[in-house]
Amino acid sequence: MRPLTGNEAIARGAWEAGVKVAAAYPGTPSTEILETIADFPAEDLHAQWSTNEKVALDVAIGASFAGRRALCAMKHVGLNVAADAFMSQTYIGVNGGLVIAVCDDPGIHSSQNEQDTRIYGALATVPILEPSDAQEALDFTKLAFDLSELFDTPVIVRSTTRLSHTRSPVAIGDRNEPPQRPFIEKPSKNVMIPAFARPRHGLVIEREAKLKAYLAESTINRWEKGDTSFGVITAGTCYPYVREVLPDANVLKLGASWPLPDDLLRRYCQSVDRIFVVEELEPVIEKEIQALGFKVEGKCFFPRAGELSPELVRAGFEQAGILEPRPQHKAWTPEPLVRPPVLCAGCPHTSAFMAVRATGARVAGDIGCYTLACLDPLRGMDTTVSMGSSIGNAVGMAKAGEVKPVVATIGDSTFLHAGIPQLINAVYNQANITVMLLDNGITAMTGGQQHPGTGKTIRNEPAPRVDYEALVRAVGVQWVRKVDSYDLAAVHQNLRDAINYRGVAVLIADRPCVLDPVKIKGPPFIVVEEQCNACQACMNIGCPAITWSEQSFEGRHKVQIDQGLCIGCTLCAQVCAVDCIKTVEPVMQ
Repeated sequence: MRPLTGNEAIARGAWEAGVKVAAAYPGTPSTEILETIADFPAEDLHAQWSTNEKVALDVAIGASFAGRRALCAMKHVGLNVAADAFMSQTYIGVNGGLVIAVCDDPGIHSSQNEQDTRIYGALATVPILEPSDAQEALDFTKLAFDLSELFDTPVIVRSTTRLSHTRSPVAIGDRNEPPQRPFIEKPSKNVMIPAFARPRHGLVIEREAKLKAYLAESTINRWEKGDTSFGVITAGTCYPYVREVLPDANVLKLGASWPLPDDLLRRYCQSVDRIFVVEELEPVIEKEIQALGFKVEGKCFFPRAGELSPELVRAGFEQAGILEPRPQHKAWTPEPLVRPPVLCAGCPHTSAFMAVRATGARVAGDIGCYTLACLDPLRGMDTTVSMGSSIGNAVGMAKAGEVKPVVATIGDSTFLHAGIPQLINAVYNQANITVMLLDNGITAMTGGQQHPGTGKTIRNEPAPRVDYEALVRAVGVQWVRKVDSYDLAAVHQNLRDAINYRGVAVLIADRPCVLDPVKIKGPPFIVVEEQCNACQACMNIGCPAITWSEQSFEGRHKVQIDQGLCIGCTLCAQVCAVDCIKTVEPVMQ
């Protein structure tokens, strides 16, 4: 037995199943799947970070075509990016087993929405396996490869934030790598032109019926019998919540949430007097049972939005009259110390958003840790939609007649993910916008993963490195400059120059992330309190190392710097009008 998180267990299951190619784009809560796979020997399999989720899926599909088992991992919104290839591949099927690990984020811990991947399963008619703990994450991943080859279909293994990051004991096994299958020389299966796609759709419908029959008898579903006055149907991480609240209840635990085993559901529903469904997010299972003609209770007691918990499940069953309400005790609610989310101390993105705020521009933002710049005190972002949207949004604003200058901000990894086509479109349509490419040399938001602009692979091996200036010029941008993010005056001046240019201007703000791959730290700064006039200009940086002090001047608080947090970036010293922020003198031995 070995303690593994759900993500580590999915990776282990893929390795044990003999996966030969694994590809992903990092995205919380799925990131650790590929990171774990990359720890396995390179001679066992190829692992790669791809520029986006569609590219990752296309790579995995190619490996499947070549007769090898392949895994693609992503978060739920990543499936939107990969959906074009995904929806075609459901018609094509597989050669080598093809498994897509998709991690949903109920509660929106680190995402822009909490969409339910199970709906994609129904849309694509692709089976979705739902493990409830790390052991099942490993076992179901191995099973997914078998089902993929048995039924000629891609298979989704759906995780959620709670499963992905919760650790539990897992029985591990050895690697079993099946021999490479010969390429299927059959254009009518592999080439989706209309003449070939029409009959393939019929085969997909037949496949769904076969999967339903298989799942009706599969051991991944468990009917745990009990009192027949009511029954609970559940799946995934909701199952342990139900068992914690109702340890002796009559429960049907589903191992797959699509396609649902109609015959098994009918038998179960006919055996109990009252039917409950406990599932996170959308009422997918609930609606299917209603369609079978049974009265079912679910979202009337269990919320449709957010992450479930044992407390919420208990409250739902109390409201339904299944459990007696607990005695109410006067709750003690501690006063939380309010700390708004801010960029890291010394974050190189800080200067960019101070500059765009100073210009009064309309700012289209993007997805990354820098999205926090929309909050006080930086307030440097007006919109954020999805990966790579900033440049397209900026084009639309400019073409619609926005009276303010229009600036798009986008990180290096996001630019490579989805920003390049947007930039080409901006140049082609002669938009009058400024693009700030925030290059911190890493995929910082998800923990410091490599990408094509870092010069290293997922295994930290040397790789070609994208030259952003050359790339931007190659697509037709005439105004291109690079600036040191820590040179505040230069950032302000170059941004003003970029905005004054008529056409597409690209300003590359270049400084490595202060945390990844290693923490950067220079001599820390201190505030000379005697000189501080409490102007509080440095507080507008939003640096968590700068706090109020006990001293005051003319009724205003002076500031102090936490030397343990300060990384010596100099930004606060650059904005200080009275030169009271100084580096700490080294102690002479």
